[in-house]
Amino acid sequence: MSHTNTKYYYPYISPYDPCNPIVKKSYPTPPQLYLGFQPPNLPQFETAKEALYSGTLWPILYDKYKKHD
Repeated sequence: MSHTNTKYYYPYISPYDPCNPIVKKSYPTPPQLYLGFQPPNLPQFETAKEALYSGTLWPILYDKYKKHD
């Protein structure tokens, strides 16, 4: 199953809105939404420092939460 961590939607644009419209908006979704359950023997970060920096023990659950469009 393919997925992306960014979802997009197209808001209603009123003809009477005085501001420039934002045609396409986006929002991030966390990676754990697509995991379902924790499989056995899931790879872990190599060092405790990496895990603490990332906020999780498993790289599959780490997302940089970049700025989205």
